[in-house]
Amino acid sequence: MHFKWNYQTPTPDERQAADELGEKLNMSPTLAQLLIRRGITTESAAKRFFRPQLADLINPFLMKDMDVAVDRLNDAMGRKERILVYGDYDVDGCTAVALVYKFLQQFYSNIGYYIPDRYDEGYGVSKKGIDYAKETGVKLIIILDCGIKAVEEITYAKSLGIDFIICDHHVPDEVMPPAVAILNPKRPDDSYPFKHLCGCGVGFKFMQGFAKNNDIAFSRLIPLLDFCTVAIAADIVPVMDENRILAFHGLKQLNQNPSIGLKSIIDICGLNGREISMSDIVFKIGPRINASGRMENGRESVDLLVEREFPVALRMATHINEYNEQRKDIDKQMTEEANQIVSRLESQRHRSSIVLYDENWKKGVIGIVASRLTEIYFRPTVVLTRDGDMATGSARSVTGFDVYSAIKSCRDILINFGGHTYAAGLTMKWEHVKEFRDRFQKFVEEHIEPEQTEATLNIDAMIDFKDINKRLHTDLKRFAPFGPGNSKPLFCTCGVYDYGTSKVVGREQEHIKLELVDSKSSNVVNGIAFGQSASARYIKSKRSFDIVYTIEDNVFKHNQVQLQIEDIRPEKE
Repeated sequence: MHFKWNYQTPTPDERQAADELGEKLNMSPTLAQLLIRRGITTESAAKRFFRPQLADLINPFLMKDMDVAVDRLNDAMGRKERILVYGDYDVDGCTAVALVYKFLQQFYSNIGYYIPDRYDEGYGVSKKGIDYAKETGVKLIIILDCGIKAVEEITYAKSLGIDFIICDHHVPDEVMPPAVAILNPKRPDDSYPFKHLCGCGVGFKFMQGFAKNNDIAFSRLIPLLDFCTVAIAADIVPVMDENRILAFHGLKQLNQNPSIGLKSIIDICGLNGREISMSDIVFKIGPRINASGRMENGRESVDLLVEREFPVALRMATHINEYNEQRKDIDKQMTEEANQIVSRLESQRHRSSIVLYDENWKKGVIGIVASRLTEIYFRPTVVLTRDGDMATGSARSVTGFDVYSAIKSCRDILINFGGHTYAAGLTMKWEHVKEFRDRFQKFVEEHIEPEQTEATLNIDAMIDFKDINKRLHTDLKRFAPFGPGNSKPLFCTCGVYDYGTSKVVGREQEHIKLELVDSKSSNVVNGIAFGQSASARYIKSKRSFDIVYTIEDNVFKHNQVQLQIEDIRPEKE
């Protein structure tokens, strides 16, 4: 991958502001500069950023329909109606269902949960799910992380005497379903101040509203925050404002006292005994929760998340881990196939987007393949597979490009679509696939900026190895949790050399384990460069080079740092 390095030298005014803020916070000007670039310019804003407070969560009743939703839930409980908590089969949906079900179960017993089968029922509200609700005497369905477009299905439920409360965060259409209440900060008529909640976040706000209305202490909600954090990380929503507060305290919960289900996954992942971060959720915890919905049925994940006995949870987690191993194999095979197709399609190189389809690909992993292709080729990508006479697809985007709008521009040939800026799902007749591809590509071509299809590393600061000390590393950790809107700071050091001990490692010798020095100090710094063994020969030639990296904990040598090197290039003469 060829990266463009983007660095903006601070202006004299910015330097002065960073010096002043650094002094007030007793922090290096380099890190104070990072705060300023994040829009945090005062001492009090920095304190709020570093120590997010649960007391600063937004009042849930500022969300449109919250009062109606809480009243309807209170009525259902008062009348002893059967309640069904229904959610999507991905991480966000499963954690949302687990959170709402676990919380309400403490106060009410006539309640169950339902996760649709990806292969049998597809995404969102299904007729089968509504028929199940009718058969089991359900009067109220709380639907999480989907439902905003289910006009037909919810109209059908209403005709059967079943009410819906929708808790969703996907972009609504002009016409919304006839639900009793729709909680969605992205409603155009909703003035809720924070728009980027995930599905689980909306479910949490609903429970916060319910607790507030019924004088239930907020402290009863805190044990459920670990679910919110897992959903925020896995659904890749911005980790800022209200999400930052939820993620910060949820990580604390995950590290100190996780729910039984999540604890069993932590055990299975081998994350015991270390500080769990957002990236551990993205790469280890999230995929395992996702795996059961991708390979079989997402209900197994919710069963695990609400389990109360640790030995039982551990058995379930082991089973789900097997699904994840199968998923990885299929995913790898599909990605390789898709890569082969892309490399054969010479025409794709000049296109601003990728649309691939194959009748034999597994529905559950096309989203992962789309993500991988986006990472490799830096293009908005749609991957489609066949289901009877239908095509089902997943779309992923690149920084700053709204893939949802691109799909929406083809809505006249789509049966269904939904999502947000960076990820979306869609269904159409198989016969429309080629037309969709041409129109989607035309839309992207017309609306994408050239720099959006370049792999760019936005460098936060230029530093020397002498600047990397214990203090900097400790202060840097305070910027966490990281994610979109608050990415992990990227540093650049110019003119570094191999200490003479760097070597190629990995099963296929694809990574480089580095020991580096620069000309300004005698500090030997450890680093790892994943998938960059092509640079090994240059490094060993004793010539100098520049690196861009993040600063990480060295897992094997406690109290030491390790650089995770994102890119290496020869030093400009």
